[in-house]
This record gives sequence, C-alpha cells and structure tokens, in this order.
Amino acid sequence: MLSRSLDRRALLRLGLLGAAAALREHVAARLARAQVSRVPPTADPRERHLGGLRQLTFGGQNAEAYWDRAGTRLVFQSTRPPFGCDQIFTMGADGSGARLVSTGRGRTTCAFFLPDGARLLYASTHHAGAECPPAPDRSRGYVWALHDYDLYTCAVDGGDLRALPASPGYDAEGTVAPDGRIVFTSMRGGDLDLYVADADGGGVQRLTDRPGYDGGPFFSWDGRDIVWRGWHPADSAELAEYRALLGQRLVRPSRAELFVMAADGTGARQITSNGAANWAPVLHPDGERIVFSSNLHDPGRFDFALYLVRRDGRGLERLTHAESFASFPMFAPDGHRLVFCSNRGTSTPREFNVFVADWLD
Repeated sequence: MLSRSLDRRALLRLGLLGAAAALREHVAARLARAQVSRVPPTADPRERHLGGLRQLTFGGQNAEAYWDRAGTRLVFQSTRPPFGCDQIFTMGADGSGARLVSTGRGRTTCAFFLPDGARLLYASTHHAGAECPPAPDRSRGYVWALHDYDLYTCAVDGGDLRALPASPGYDAEGTVAPDGRIVFTSMRGGDLDLYVADADGGGVQRLTDRPGYDGGPFFSWDGRDIVWRGWHPADSAELAEYRALLGQRLVRPSRAELFVMAADGTGARQITSNGAANWAPVLHPDGERIVFSSNLHDPGRFDFALYLVRRDGRGLERLTHAESFASFPMFAPDGHRLVFCSNRGTSTPREFNVFVADWLD
C-alpha cells in the first residue's frame, strides 16, 4: 500500500501517469534515506570462478537483475515497502541510484533494456487493477500463477509508458535482441510457447509448438540464437495434468530442461537431460557457454545453485555453494562480470538480494 505521505485522493486527481511520477519521486526519496549495514558477502572457497563478490541490494525480495548493453546499469524486479508485490527498478552496476521505473500498480516481472539503453521492456498486470493479483493455491503442490501480464515499454526514467499489442492472458518473460526484436512467452496460441516480435510488438511469429511449457528465453549477445527452458509432458497422464493446470492459469515448474535454437526457431536442440528444474539459462558473450540455475544436485527440493555448461551439453560445472538459492544469472556484455540473485547471508525468510562478481576463467 502507499505510505501515508501520499494522499490517495490527490493521486486520483493526478491520474495514473501523474500518480506514477509522484510515486517514483516518493520511493526515490525513501531509498535515499535508507541506511543499511553493508557487510561484505561471504565467499566459498569452491567458487573459483567468482572473484570480488559484491552485494548490491539489502533487504526485500530482489530478482531478475539484467545488464544493459553497456554494462553500466541493471534493471531488476523487487518486492519492498511500500509495495506488496514486484515492481521494476534500475540501479548502477555498483548498486547505487536505485530507482522505481514501473507504475507501482499491479505486479510486474521480467524487465530488460532495449538496445539503445534509453527504454525498458517489462510485463505488468496494472491494466487489470492496482492491487497485487492473488497468490495461487499451493495446497496440492507448488505451482506458479499465469497472471494476466501484458508487455510494456517505458523510458529509462519510467515515463512515456507504451503498451505493446496484447493478447488475452499471459504475455511475459520478454528479452530483447541487439536489433530490438523481442522474444517472449505467451498463451495466445492455447499453450505456453515462445514468440518473437518486432520492437513495436508487431510481426509476431511463433517459434515453438510442442505441448508443454517453453519459457525464460534469452537471445545470444549477437542475436543469432535463443536459449530457453522447457518442459514437455512425456505421456498422456502428464499432458492431461498439464492441460488441467493450464486451464486454471497455473503451471507446475518442478522440472525443465535447457534448449537452444536459431533466432528464427530452426535447429532446436536439447542441451540437458537430467530431470531436474533447470532454469534461467543465459549465453556467455562467447556464444558457447551457458550459465543457469538448477537443483540437479538435490532434485525435488527448493535448493538451487548456479551451473555452467557448454551448448553441446559437455563441461557441466557447479559455480555457487554458499547459499540455498541462487538464480537469474547473467554475464555482462564483456564477459568479465556475472550478476545473480541469492539468499546468501540473509537474516529473514524469503529475502533475496542481487550480487555481482568478477568472472574468473
């Protein structure tokens, strides 16, 4: 909810855009006043690829931090006061200058810089209402809700919000190629598939059509390839359960393998085959190595570490050891830094922070 210093009736008079601008100024002032104890994060001696580890956020639930193409800024999603669910923020590569850029309404996810660094892409439910969408019923197991997300772009300061052409239901998990093309996950074809579109959201083309979940797509840094996670039912019973959940706008993310294909959808090839939950794959700038998150060391549990593998499936290597959750990794454009999100060193339940490390080959 909004703090007392913002009068609700005044916000209504300002209108949505004015309210969003006022809220961004309020949150910026709140962040500037915040005093945090910045204790250096603890490294694990087995983490031989990670040097000079730095913690960039302190408190709340911070996730999906991704670089701009210059390697000087990060965009990320965060649940922190006064918000009850994720909103989009930017900050410098050193964690300074954190700034709200989404509207403060609804729930947001999966933000990414456009190539020129002047605009951002993200998904939001604010068109469906100002409140956070309800959490899914997990009494019968862990599921994700497929909220009514639409894709938006905005200026890097949060202004000039523009909706991309939408379809009913889920349009999210979008990232951007060097030429501005957008790849994202959508239910517009009746299943959870990958689609590619022009920078303005037009010219939509479907890239995957195998029954099951295909998501988390990332272009390679040269825009030639797409890496993603996918789970496809192995038999009629799994397919029936998947479709029943999909009909309730739910998906069970307990398993997924990694895949890679050309940016036009041809030549799709499976990389992993371990039965675990393999998530958040991103290609190194060399185009040959993939960093991702997985619980393959303890399948079935919510215990994730970062791993590295070559795109041919060889050379699997565990990268992180000092926490029970690490995910959303991304190499900087120069390949010399790695950003990721983790519960390393946290003192409160469900706290996740953004970390960056120098990459040591």
